[in-house]
Amino acid sequence: MPRPRSRPDYYLLSKVSTLYYTRGLTQQEIADRLHISRPKVSRLLQEALNHNIVRISIAAPRGLHLELEAELEAVFDLSEALVIDVEPGPRESIYRQIGTGAASYFARTLQPGETIGLGWGTTLDAMVQATSPIATEGIRIVQTLGGVGPPESGAYAADLVRRLADLLGASAVLLPAPGIVGTVSARNVLRKDPHVQMALQQYNHLDAVFIGIGSLQASPILRDSHYLPPEAYAELQAAGAIGHIGLRFFDAQGNLVHTSLDDRTLSITPEQLYKTPRVVGVAGGPDKVQALLGALRAGFLNVLITDQFTAAALLEAEKRAPAPSLEVSRAGSRKS
Repeated sequence: MPRPRSRPDYYLLSKVSTLYYTRGLTQQEIADRLHISRPKVSRLLQEALNHNIVRISIAAPRGLHLELEAELEAVFDLSEALVIDVEPGPRESIYRQIGTGAASYFARTLQPGETIGLGWGTTLDAMVQATSPIATEGIRIVQTLGGVGPPESGAYAADLVRRLADLLGASAVLLPAPGIVGTVSARNVLRKDPHVQMALQQYNHLDAVFIGIGSLQASPILRDSHYLPPEAYAELQAAGAIGHIGLRFFDAQGNLVHTSLDDRTLSITPEQLYKTPRVVGVAGGPDKVQALLGALRAGFLNVLITDQFTAAALLEAEKRAPAPSLEVSRAGSRKS
């Protein structure tokens, strides 16, 4: 017969808890004082929590959104969500505030010797602008998408990579090619260029990648015939595309949208994103909610940095229309 469990020693549980939580003694100091082992002190502290002798509450300062973060992590299977408290205003202001929060996360998580991919866009530009110079060792910053939009733009991919690498004293690995080329044969020729090859090969060895989430409807560049042929835009609309990461498109349910653009695009692929240990999505604002929802449903992201209004909208949208893709494993996605 199993031995009956002994009644908890409420005195000892209370004594150990008081010494640890109120008086600030270490577990070893408590063990020495009470003449018990350190592992027993650890067990007693856990038992005190189990019996509600100790109740831990967190009084988070105003402006933190820990509950929203926890809900995002649970609903979308994220390893981390960072919800930035932003003041309502024009979307450019929201992008700047999210970018500032992303810069803090970037500095906090940067490790020596990492190879980090960087996408493009206004919010990532704000992240780079808010990043302070950091002394690093052995860091590489890799351009994950060929050139899109006017090169003089601060959000141009190559410019972002150069600027961030300069701030870190890191190596910049550039992709000297357009993001979208006119023909498949032109793309094949570019892929043979040694500098292009060097960048493309890095995509299989990234430790992390910081990406923006593009909206098909909200992005003026995608509607500009100088960068995306009108027939290609119509093809994406007809296929149900709602957003993209590095010009790799997906629909509202997170399914990849395949069009003639696929073989004319030079950027990191969905398969390479899925294999990257940490994919950080940096995006927010009302015009990005549906695209972000698609990216989350696709399983592209395991870290999300956004604002409190977008976070609430994402959770409400998912509550109203659960995505089958979160329940069913997709080939290549992060869900197992």
